[in-house]
Amino acid sequence: MSDGKQASVPCAGPAAQARPASRYWPARLPRQLVIPETSLWFNLEVAARRFPAKAATLYGGSAMSYATLHARAEALAGWWQSQGLQRGDRVALYLQNCPQFLVAFYAALRADAVVVPVNPMNKAEELAHLLADSGARGLVFAADLGPVVQQALSALPGPAPVLLGLHYADAWPADGPPPASGLTGPLRDWLLARPPLIPGATAWPAALEAGCRPGPALNGPDDLALLPYTSGTTGLPKGCMHTHRSLMANTCGGGLWGSASPEAVGLAVVPMFHITGLLYGVLAPVYWGMTMVVLPRWDRELAGQSISRHGVTHWTCVPTMIIDLFASPHYRSFDLSSLRYMSGGGTAMPQAVAQRLLDEFGLQFAEGYGLTETAAPTHANPPERAKLQCLGIPIFGVDSRVVDPVTLAALPPGEVGEILSAGPMVFQGYWRQPEATAAAFVEIDGRRFFRTGDLGRMDEEGYFFLTDRLKRMINASGYKVWPSEVELLLFQHPGVQEACVIATRDAYRGESVKAVVVPRAEARATLTEEALIAWAREHMAAYKVPRSVEFVESLPKSGAGKVMWRVLQARENEAS
Repeated sequence: MSDGKQASVPCAGPAAQARPASRYWPARLPRQLVIPETSLWFNLEVAARRFPAKAATLYGGSAMSYATLHARAEALAGWWQSQGLQRGDRVALYLQNCPQFLVAFYAALRADAVVVPVNPMNKAEELAHLLADSGARGLVFAADLGPVVQQALSALPGPAPVLLGLHYADAWPADGPPPASGLTGPLRDWLLARPPLIPGATAWPAALEAGCRPGPALNGPDDLALLPYTSGTTGLPKGCMHTHRSLMANTCGGGLWGSASPEAVGLAVVPMFHITGLLYGVLAPVYWGMTMVVLPRWDRELAGQSISRHGVTHWTCVPTMIIDLFASPHYRSFDLSSLRYMSGGGTAMPQAVAQRLLDEFGLQFAEGYGLTETAAPTHANPPERAKLQCLGIPIFGVDSRVVDPVTLAALPPGEVGEILSAGPMVFQGYWRQPEATAAAFVEIDGRRFFRTGDLGRMDEEGYFFLTDRLKRMINASGYKVWPSEVELLLFQHPGVQEACVIATRDAYRGESVKAVVVPRAEARATLTEEALIAWAREHMAAYKVPRSVEFVESLPKSGAGKVMWRVLQARENEAS
């Protein structure tokens, strides 16, 4: 990471910005956490010793115990080291939610490697960038994504990573999931499919059965553990460097905030490649010894049945999932009485939906706020006193302020400015991006604050609210879409001369992607909206694909020649 110079801002004094949220801090919680000085791998060792026979995961009706999770992770770590994996090397995970994700994640940590989670919706160009930029030495992938992997490998400038391929059906006995799994139709067929592995890939069972043992675990709290990728206002996605220590902060605190315990049962349906899904589906549950009901992807009927069948107590989700669950014709038959804690973020929870949760099930939805750079939450609503469409209050060890985005002077309650946060969960910096790292932080009162790029305000009670975004970002059902990344991909189309991506309002997703395109002269008569969208589906993750395309003669530009995207966005907002 960079040790580059950071701006130093004098203290504006308590009169400028009081932080009264402590008045509403839950009485059941300590004000500060003592974060363990251990690695994340050690959390699994402890859980396996304490609860060897307890189910770590429930997946399609089959359980994987903590003892089995530990043994498989050790076996796979030994196999990785037999393939030449060294301490600090990167291992990418390219697959949907499944028990193997947890095995692969903890195996990489046991081998003293760094995990690079990859969105399984990513196409070849996106995957190739992440593999090349991270310098991944290993890649775990689902067999159905093999063709994408092959295409991505052909574009790599250096040597290919060691390949480990798996089938989702590997999580079940040979006769498949039990009849009571709840898996039906296309979802069951997809999970049971066994497409051939691409050449050069080792099969998952072969790696586990190789009989390899890893060397001593060496990594400690300040070693790099995770490299999730996020995009910014310019350029390609950047890796966020998280240590075992920065991840441990929310691993402990996130569960404590939601009253987690070994008796708790969670629903892991938020994608595990995403920092929220990783925290609440992979990291925190193992620390607390919880059982996780793992869903491979969102399916409202399967989710409702799983909560009912397994007595799910904790569910962190995107509000659109709850909206969809309520839209099911069978939702009144679902038994949600076991749920004790519901939280989430990504999009604001609509008042009407939150009221239905409260009226029909007695559940208070607690919204939170965080970023990939902060390992999920820096703010959360106390369930005892939650506010809707609100980020919540700063959690354990977090100092969060609202400042003028230009002068960085602290602003009083009620005024809108950029949200800055300092805390133990903040990342170390961007992977091999010293300039971007230096620009992301500012020093105030001798403490390093992360510039979130989000505009917000703090009310008189110390609760934070999001009002706008300083950065260009589209929030589509909780998926963060960075316009610059979509634009770079659109420019690869032979018929596109210029493109500017903006947000358009969507009643269900909150926002959707719209592309304003200047076609090349030779393509103006032939390039259609349908054709460009179809091309985009082949070259980028589905949630990034423009839902609409507007063809124009030219894009508005500043005197410096920069596209004035704010003009297009304002026009779209007015039209909506």
